[in-house]
Amino acid sequence: MATSKLAITSLAAHIRPFTCSVASQPSRLAPHPPDLVRWIKREGGFVHHAVKLSQDTPFGIGLISTEQIAQGTDLISLPPHVPLRFRSDETAPSPLLAALARRVPGELWAMKLGLRLLQERANADSFWWPYISNLPETYTVPIFFPGEDIKNLQYAPLLHQVNKRCRFLLDFEREIRQTLEDVKASDHPFSGQDVNASALGWTMSAVSTRAFRLHGNRKVRGGSSDHVLMMLPLIDMCNHSFSPNVKIIQEQDGSDSNTLVKVVAETQVKENDPLLLNYGCLSNDFFLLDYGFVIESNPYDTIELKYDEGLLDAASMAAGVASPKFSSPAPWQHQLLSQLNLAGKMPNLKVTIGGQDTVEGRLLAAIRILLSGELVEVEKHDLETLKSLSSTAPLGIANEIAAFRTVIALCVIALSHFPTKIMEDEGILKQGVSDTAELSIKYRIQKKSMIIDVMKDLTRRVKLLSAQETPSAS
Repeated sequence: MATSKLAITSLAAHIRPFTCSVASQPSRLAPHPPDLVRWIKREGGFVHHAVKLSQDTPFGIGLISTEQIAQGTDLISLPPHVPLRFRSDETAPSPLLAALARRVPGELWAMKLGLRLLQERANADSFWWPYISNLPETYTVPIFFPGEDIKNLQYAPLLHQVNKRCRFLLDFEREIRQTLEDVKASDHPFSGQDVNASALGWTMSAVSTRAFRLHGNRKVRGGSSDHVLMMLPLIDMCNHSFSPNVKIIQEQDGSDSNTLVKVVAETQVKENDPLLLNYGCLSNDFFLLDYGFVIESNPYDTIELKYDEGLLDAASMAAGVASPKFSSPAPWQHQLLSQLNLAGKMPNLKVTIGGQDTVEGRLLAAIRILLSGELVEVEKHDLETLKSLSSTAPLGIANEIAAFRTVIALCVIALSHFPTKIMEDEGILKQGVSDTAELSIKYRIQKKSMIIDVMKDLTRRVKLLSAQETPSAS
């Protein structure tokens, strides 16, 4: 062990420590990082002369255009050796690193590439240091929130995911320490440094907020264990919009190793406009958990509910529906529920409200079916029709009104699980709070606003149907 310690000491000149200074303002990992644009050009890449890195875009640090750029113009291109990746089919940068990556659950895909990023961060001679030094020193994802601000998210499914990630980081820290305890300095994947949960959280967040994955003939932000994950220097400084003005394309020359990654103007880019990519049609759960921000009036935001027969009975009765049968479906209704994967041996009981569909199709079909006692009427329609909100009253107006009122009652129940009201939240924001507290409050405001929007939409539909059911006397 003494020899190992001496060897580690002798490697000190080749180590970049994982600790970093506390900054009052968001800052890069290095106090004075190298010029990223110059590095990319030196490595054979291309950056349009009008693309500049700005510290104060409407979205924080990001890329802007200093002049008007025509649609279709190439803005950035990276040669194949510049993206940072960790692929299972490539020669592993370290056998121990590959072994540790295999222990990461598939759903936490960001940690696999994160281990490689952490290895490169520890190496003072890393080819990617000009890129890594420009990465943020801190991230605003919930795993770094103070405990009270995590609690103040007020939404159980997200709280579960945050706590799950925090537990993983603590467990993985212990696992890494045990694995590397007696490793020779020359074989140590992190240059002999102690890897704690904070360093693991930093690297997982760096990847989840910035990585892209190959997907067919295009690239999208984020990833999974089934795709080639990449960190794309400079390109990953494009911020998000559901109405992007740039897109990522890949030009392949026979193999992934020869893929040229480019950013092209998808629309005309005006002078001083930020360069914006669409990270994906995601709910605020994903945006906050993986990216550290919340989208106001997000059209893809949803709330998650458990399909619970007792809850549906209670919601229907609260909505004034006479004698609901959710807890005691007829055999033919149970068979249809099984086809919707809401009953049977291994059902998927997670359903959602909100987003593009307003009500998840499986939930809407189930409510329509269970509020109908007429097999003959139900058999006239396939399940896709019964799942669609655009199918106007397939089982009759009375059935449709009862179904919508049941969903509205479910929304009321969901709202009651939030301990504060929107007006209270807005009042707290006006008083001034920390950045993490502000994110927590904005997140729960958007969740509650989305539920209220669903209620308004369904109430409007009920009024229109009621007018058809009882036409005015002539």
